[in-house]
Amino acid sequence: MSLPIQVGPYHVRAAAASAREGWQLRERRRVCRILDHALCPRPPVAQIDGKLKAEPMTSAAGSMQTLSGQVAVVTGAAQGLGRAIAETLAARGAAVIIADLQREKAEAVAAALAGGERSTAAARLDVTSTAEVDALFAEVAETRGRLDILVNSAGLGQNVAPIVELSDEEWEQVLKVNLDGTFKCCRAAARFMERQESGCIVNLASINGQNPSTSVAAYNVAKAGVISLTRSLALELAAYGVRVNAICPGPVYTDFNRKVMAQRSETLGISEEEMIERIRRAIPLGRWGEPEDIAFGVASLCDPNSSWVTGEILRISGGMEGVAAAMPRRAN
Repeated sequence: MSLPIQVGPYHVRAAAASAREGWQLRERRRVCRILDHALCPRPPVAQIDGKLKAEPMTSAAGSMQTLSGQVAVVTGAAQGLGRAIAETLAARGAAVIIADLQREKAEAVAAALAGGERSTAAARLDVTSTAEVDALFAEVAETRGRLDILVNSAGLGQNVAPIVELSDEEWEQVLKVNLDGTFKCCRAAARFMERQESGCIVNLASINGQNPSTSVAAYNVAKAGVISLTRSLALELAAYGVRVNAICPGPVYTDFNRKVMAQRSETLGISEEEMIERIRRAIPLGRWGEPEDIAFGVASLCDPNSSWVTGEILRISGGMEGVAAAMPRRAN
């Protein structure tokens, strides 16, 4: 004879907890599949001079029109990460406005990326100027009739210096460009996206915003602020169907990092080549990043398949979480 099953409050709570955990696991797997799909095709990795290096994305991969018909504004797109992001979005079908303080370089990039089915345009933009920012987004709204994507890539590095030697001017300028500029562009885009009830914003933060590096306090603080701004705006715009996420790049060897490496090597009394190699060895995947690595991540967050992703901070760093080693005492 079978015994009756006793079901009490504990069993009910345990069953409910198990159901919640199962649902959460399924959702995490679903989001991972979405991001994995959006990030494909990934660039193959090859051995070059004994070092791992990402190969450029093939033209076939670049022809995926996942963003066809969408209008994107990319700030700081005349060079470096911004240019790679603009190129990737254009390759995927978006009409891209290359907004940069350097008008001539922005126009040259727009001309270089145009062709075939690609649509690009250039605009001068000082992200620290409220008037210029508001005017640009008003023009986009009037001439394009929509704004689907904003990527805030405009940024400014900091000269390597301890806080006790950091001037008011440099502190204020680094925060003005990196944090205030991102805020002003987000605000202008959000006003239009709210009315449109759709849109996607991707802010470029940094692993420095998650794990501060020594002697670049203004930059650390600015990027930490971008992360907080991203999460705050994601909560405010979710009701309007607008998604807001951030990317935290690790070491990518652009002009920005060349300057930093030169200054850090001088501070430590080693060669620039040795400094670069030290960073490479600290990256679990064994190589410096390429601009395309970051661009693929941005494109994945802009992809319609990522429609349930907002308020996320995506670290793309080859596994590096940060460079938090303390500096030695300074010579008197």
